[in-house]
Amino acid sequence: MSARQRVIHAAARCITLLSFSLAMALAHAVPTAAATCESLSSVEIPFSTITTAQSVPAGTFNAPDGTTYANLPAFCRVALTMVPAADSNIRVEVWMPISDWTGRYQGTGGGGYTGQIFYSELANALRLGYAVANSDMGTAPATIFDGIPIVGHPEKWLDFGSRSTHEMTVAAKTVIRAFYEKAPDHSYFVGCSTGGHQGLMEAQVFPDDYDGILAGSPGHNRTHLHTAFVWNYVVSHKAPGVVIPEAKLSLLNSAVLSACVGKDGGASTDGFLTDPHECNFEPATIQCTGAASSGCLTAAEVYTAEKFYDGPRNPRTGARIYPGWPRGSEIGWDVLEGSAPAFEGILNWALGENYDRLAVDFDTDVSTVDATLAPSVNFMSTDLHRFDRHGGKLLIYHGTAEAIVVARDTINYYERIMSEQNLSLKHTQSFARLFMVPGMGHCDGGPGPNAFDALQPLVDWVENGVPPREIMATKFVNDSYQDFYHSLPLPVGPAIEMTRPICAYPAEAHYQGAGNPKVASSFACVVDRPDRAVISSELPAREYLAPIVIQADAPDVLNLRKHGGMVTVVLTVADGSDSFREWTPSNVKAEGAAAVSSALSQNGKKFVVRFNRDDLRSFTGGGSVGEKVDLMITGDLEHDGSRSLFAASATVKVSR
Repeated sequence: MSARQRVIHAAARCITLLSFSLAMALAHAVPTAAATCESLSSVEIPFSTITTAQSVPAGTFNAPDGTTYANLPAFCRVALTMVPAADSNIRVEVWMPISDWTGRYQGTGGGGYTGQIFYSELANALRLGYAVANSDMGTAPATIFDGIPIVGHPEKWLDFGSRSTHEMTVAAKTVIRAFYEKAPDHSYFVGCSTGGHQGLMEAQVFPDDYDGILAGSPGHNRTHLHTAFVWNYVVSHKAPGVVIPEAKLSLLNSAVLSACVGKDGGASTDGFLTDPHECNFEPATIQCTGAASSGCLTAAEVYTAEKFYDGPRNPRTGARIYPGWPRGSEIGWDVLEGSAPAFEGILNWALGENYDRLAVDFDTDVSTVDATLAPSVNFMSTDLHRFDRHGGKLLIYHGTAEAIVVARDTINYYERIMSEQNLSLKHTQSFARLFMVPGMGHCDGGPGPNAFDALQPLVDWVENGVPPREIMATKFVNDSYQDFYHSLPLPVGPAIEMTRPICAYPAEAHYQGAGNPKVASSFACVVDRPDRAVISSELPAREYLAPIVIQADAPDVLNLRKHGGMVTVVLTVADGSDSFREWTPSNVKAEGAAAVSSALSQNGKKFVVRFNRDDLRSFTGGGSVGEKVDLMITGDLEHDGSRSLFAASATVKVSR
């Protein structure tokens, strides 16, 4: 199966749960709905039109995309369209069990550029007793693999980056409260790839939306990830580089494993690396010394491999833009060497639909891409104090054999949380934990143990205060079971090839020298660097991390009982961030309401905006009166002649 087929398979998955798993999930379910489903058509949600409020009987449901889902409980299906800006069109579906609701809400993410509802995620969470929502991210007619159709639509770029996910959450909580006449007891977000980007965005920008976030292989460093896709295309299609044939990719992968397997904590019989960063294999060691043959790499193939391992750099300064792909990921490089850059769209949005891929200047063009898109689609802020203060828990996972989103970028982000916020590992692990999965590919697949339930450990952490130290992972024979979001109990029945613990970073699963290397009990979670908690690595340059981080502050209590008067919101830039003199704000809105005045501080670090209180009267944030919710602030930024859009939020309690 090619890498592209693997991604398609993962994005379109539909997994049927066994009855015992349902029984466990529903053991503590709450009573049936208080309102009728059909009555929800009149629920008022800002910017929204409810198009469907439908009671669906238990059994089989034929989704609008033509897919049939079996073994579903009776549920209420609400579909709506949200238009928070003139060029927005966000489709959302909310499914709620009519009886035996667990009291939990689950927001689910997308993949690639999305552009569609992922009905499989709605069905999976519904079977577990969750009320659940999914959106198309407002990006149609874009598709999972192709973002080019929304060139020239910056409001849709902002919807893709952040706004659609938050608006989906507000709508879902509003509908859930109307249906059950109570708010969810706990709210969770689950996603991988683009869904992982959505998860990290929620923790950074809208930290009061969710109590627990499960974020896999997060594509949150969006502009630089896609810059890397173009870099790989240029390297492999422009001399002195060349496309490495699939057979040679297998040869390269075998050479990597032969040189490094068993020397990084894993077992010597593994077909994957536990820690690729401990492998120093150089492709030049298998370069042909005579005539080219199938058993060695040509000089051009060695050049391509070296550039893939190193990653994109600024040709003028030599600064790293994005980490290179890890050793052990070579089998997945076929999707990176295609006839066009992988997942085209991001650079097209900034440089034009028909920009010359082979003539990209990785200095000036990347600056243009970042000035146009970084505030809309990059989520690299390490300041998670509001999420921590909310009591939120963040569980991140990433496969070490990943060939779509570079695992090193996720490790860098986690380490930056500690270094930039001056947090100890202990403090960081009190609200955020990272699990590296040996040998797993993009969200699933790969030669290592790639099936595990990470949602239940997150639930135990949120609801019972039990942080996960390790999670049991399984590889089924022929990968007969896959779960792209790792949010479902594993099935009983399929033949098992191996089991292994995955460990809270920086610990790794090390073989203990005795016992069956296919069995988890032969491994222990070990920190093999007792002198330092984390791995040092060359970081991308500052301008490729988070040059502008915008924070918002508003009155703790947003009093909407009284009429008239003003509401003041103060936008600030984080320490170490560029200022508002370099990124000039304008057209600032609070929940779609335009500011009536604004003022920039003398040092350029604060931008004070005021809104008419009456213009915010419909705001609820999806919460109950007195509950902390996020007041969304959007606006424009002007930087180096380019215009971008941003979203931020302030925590408020609504009084009405």
